[in-house]
Amino acid sequence: MSKEFGGGLDQAVQKAFTRPAPRAAGTRMRYLVKQLKGTKAVARLLGVSQRTVERYVKDQIKKPRPDLALRLEREVMARWQPEIRAMARKKAATTDGIVVDIHARIGYTAPIGSTDQDRVRHITVALPPRYAARILDAREQGADEGRLRELTAEALKEVYFQDSGRRAGQLEEVRISDVLDLEFEL
Repeated sequence: MSKEFGGGLDQAVQKAFTRPAPRAAGTRMRYLVKQLKGTKAVARLLGVSQRTVERYVKDQIKKPRPDLALRLEREVMARWQPEIRAMARKKAATTDGIVVDIHARIGYTAPIGSTDQDRVRHITVALPPRYAARILDAREQGADEGRLRELTAEALKEVYFQDSGRRAGQLEEVRISDVLDLEFEL
């Protein structure tokens, strides 16, 4: 499980992959060279020299430094199976929706006289496609963690707390803080 909304969404989409992404540094580097059409572009992207990229491509270097290994993995995963990734997002946004499993401190703003104090809750709820579309579109457009947190809180407010308009009609705002665990599933 993750504590980040963006990372959790990325992991959910990656579960739809039909083939595993390359694991070896040389294979990953060759994949990026093919995607970016040259060693110079990969070198710029990863912040290393062009000669270093060429050495990885030829398997002269096999084990990257930890910081380079993270950047290399992140860049490969961001580009891996784009058609499968797009189909998974489209399916979630149009027919299936998205499941959110969150363990966090959740509170809300409500009228005077109600208990609105934040407390740790563990909620697992299936969000309909319209909410999935909003959250996935925001992630695709590069929304920050705060915005993804807000969109998830709005969806929880309407689906979980208000039960799609059947209760808690005067609930104004839901807040998510201190995320302990978070997982999305498409």
